[in-house]
Amino acid sequence: MTIAETLAALNERFASLASSEFRGQTRVVAPAESLYDALELLKNCCGFDLLVDITCVDYLRYRGAKERFGLVYLLANTQSNERLTIRTPLDAAEPMVRSVVGLWAAANWLEREVWDMFGIRFAGHPDLRRILLPEEFTAFPLRKDYPLQGLGERHNFPIIRRAES
Repeated sequence: MTIAETLAALNERFASLASSEFRGQTRVVAPAESLYDALELLKNCCGFDLLVDITCVDYLRYRGAKERFGLVYLLANTQSNERLTIRTPLDAAEPMVRSVVGLWAAANWLEREVWDMFGIRFAGHPDLRRILLPEEFTAFPLRKDYPLQGLGERHNFPIIRRAES
């Protein structure tokens, strides 16, 4: 299946998806309510069998941004060597989408990392807990409103204090 055929399959099922291409890379923007179904179609019908990465972009103070976050899925079809980027906008009030661990097992740690760094929740995730920071950490350090010097939380974590000495 080619990228053109993949986009045709997506547009046939989801009329609200926008797509673009830049320097040979195809991107699709899917609303949060259609995201899981679009990813499921891409895996089961279009051959995108590899979840390369999940990440997030914080658009706080970004000119023209309508939503606070852009959740990004990077997919690959290992048979045809195609790559596809799926982005979904999320608002700041309740940034949550359905977990894709059931589609790609690799999503387990990737979703945990996005949760830990950005605070995006993944409904139905089997073990959504911090993966990089202590469980007691209350902030999300990759959000643009997180101060560069932190929030003074280092004094709460003795292990960090020992490492700095």
